[in-house]
Amino acid sequence: MRATHKKWLAAAAAVLVLLAVFALYLRPDFMLSLADQIWACF
Repeated sequence: MRATHKKWLAAAAAVLVLLAVFALYLRPDFMLSLADQIWACF
């Protein structure tokens, strides 16, 4: 693969990860369970 293809794939992967994280933030039940799990560590 060429360097430009690798850069494009890395950028596309980063955008997909950011979109997935943003989609999870739109679900309040997920955020509540995540907060509960983090709080349970203390």
